[in-house]
Amino acid sequence: MSEVTISRRSVLAGSALLLASTALPTIGWAQTPKKGGRLVVAADSEPRNLNPAIVASNGVFFISSKIVEPLAEASFEGKDGLDPRLATSWEGAADGLSVTFTLREGVKWHDGKPFTSADVAFSALQIWKPLQNLGRTVFKDLEAVHTPDELTAVFKFTRPTPFQLVRNALPALTSVVPKHIYETGKVEENPANNAPVGTGPFKFAEHKPGEYYRLERNGNYWGKDQPYLDEIIYQVLPDRTSAASALEAEEIQLAAFSAVPLADLDRISKVPGLKVITKGYEALTYQLVVEINHRRKELADLKVRRAIARAIDKDFVVKTVFLGYAATATGPVPKNDPQFYTADVPTYAFDVAKANALLDEAGYSRGDDGKRFSLKLLPAPYFNETKQFGDYLRQALAAIGIDAQLVNNDSAAHIKAVYTDHAFDLAVGPPVFRGDPAISTTILVQSGIPDGVPFSNQGGYKNDELDALIVKASETLDPAARTELYREFQRQVATDLPLINVAEWSFISVVRDTVRNVANNPRWAVSNWADTWLET
Repeated sequence: MSEVTISRRSVLAGSALLLASTALPTIGWAQTPKKGGRLVVAADSEPRNLNPAIVASNGVFFISSKIVEPLAEASFEGKDGLDPRLATSWEGAADGLSVTFTLREGVKWHDGKPFTSADVAFSALQIWKPLQNLGRTVFKDLEAVHTPDELTAVFKFTRPTPFQLVRNALPALTSVVPKHIYETGKVEENPANNAPVGTGPFKFAEHKPGEYYRLERNGNYWGKDQPYLDEIIYQVLPDRTSAASALEAEEIQLAAFSAVPLADLDRISKVPGLKVITKGYEALTYQLVVEINHRRKELADLKVRRAIARAIDKDFVVKTVFLGYAATATGPVPKNDPQFYTADVPTYAFDVAKANALLDEAGYSRGDDGKRFSLKLLPAPYFNETKQFGDYLRQALAAIGIDAQLVNNDSAAHIKAVYTDHAFDLAVGPPVFRGDPAISTTILVQSGIPDGVPFSNQGGYKNDELDALIVKASETLDPAARTELYREFQRQVATDLPLINVAEWSFISVVRDTVRNVANNPRWAVSNWADTWLET
């Protein structure tokens, strides 16, 4: 394995749009893969739901993508940036009203039953459209899935749906679950949500809370001679500072998603037997955002939101919180997306004096204690950086007279507080840009999202003009016209600030040099690892 040079540019290089590239190198080796062995991986959280068809998030995918497969996966070299998984081909109609999938033959569920088009139809209509946090937007106009035979699924839409959007959604939004396990009872309450049954290269074996998840090899996997590993163990290490020491002690072999703190990277890159890798996250651009509860009177005031935006020194955040491994953000589409991104948006330079003036204009004067009002601030617990930014934001708000009271929760409690109970004023969130604003970005500001949908607009923000633009863009088939609509979307979001985009970043993996076939697709950490193997 060759070590990849670490730099801010390499961390941020590419975006989900790079899925279409055919020139990007993969990290691979010429040796013949060896079968067997146990891969031990650091896991910093324990998702309360392991069904990626319901919760399309990287915390879930990190474990479940090895068990439950999508119709297609992201690829450096495949056509349209995709490699087949449960589907072998897909074709969209010119009118945008249908997409036909040809499915893989000879695939079996982990319980031995055959995979068929009925499973795809059930997953799409009963889960992705009504329940999935992201799919409910992309598949909102999906009316039916015709299954003329066991290996054909024809998606029928009531309104034109861009084929480009459907293609972009395949890796993250089309995890297929078995109809025969889910068709009885409420999908949300099915025990398989925490002990998944899939078609993937690994089977769910056990979960010991607070200690580990264990996956075991699927001996009947459709991939020839795959998977190579016998087991994958996810060792629960909620304290990220312990990942580096666990790697050095050879207790684990892989720490993904920057589990090793950025401050430790230079040192650990010099440890014999360890490699630092920046590849494998090109389709996963994370965005650091301040989520806002617009039900709070003060926060419903645009002047207050703009004051908060001006109180944040984005350059300081990039340099201090991310140690330079990030870029400042201008809006809801990251700079490294050349297709949709525009810099032509309102910006709010760091200016404490201007922020204070805005709050005075809004009528929120300082009291005798210097405070204007208090807010409840909930930083997402998933990454060191979101927690560190929460500490920074509290101090930044104090400088303009806003008393931010930090509330730190574990991941399950945070999701419930923010996305179900709305028990927050400000929250620090790390949404993922997945190559198309309709997949994972518009849901952050669109109104009408039901309570309890993770990583969505649960702040009560409603803007009829923005909602109409989002709907129009989701139905526009012409790529150029669609791109311009999303540039206008960025301008409107940056003007009205339903949330505040602060920074955007990617991740780094640290791995022992005995682990092979690492980072060979743009979503490697959340792909199936069927071809990953250990050199002994």
